[in-house]
Amino acid sequence: MTDQTLTVFVNAHAVQVPPGATALDAVRTFDAAEGEAVAAGRRGVTDSRGLPVAADTAVHGGAIYRLVSARAARSEDAE
Repeated sequence: MTDQTLTVFVNAHAVQVPPGATALDAVRTFDAAEGEAVAAGRRGVTDSRGLPVAADTAVHGGAIYRLVSARAARSEDAE
């Protein structure tokens, strides 16, 4: 049996991550520089509905994440 992976989407691109991966792991798989921007607080992550997602949130198969400016992520938290 091969290693199981989950398919998640970051900015409409499918990426494969292992079970137990976080939203930040998925972003880093998509683009290492964007992952570092999220980790540094310069970018934020939202779900398919535009709601903020914590970087340490565990992914699930089929999850959809979008990268936003940190400013946009903060203003969504305030609402």
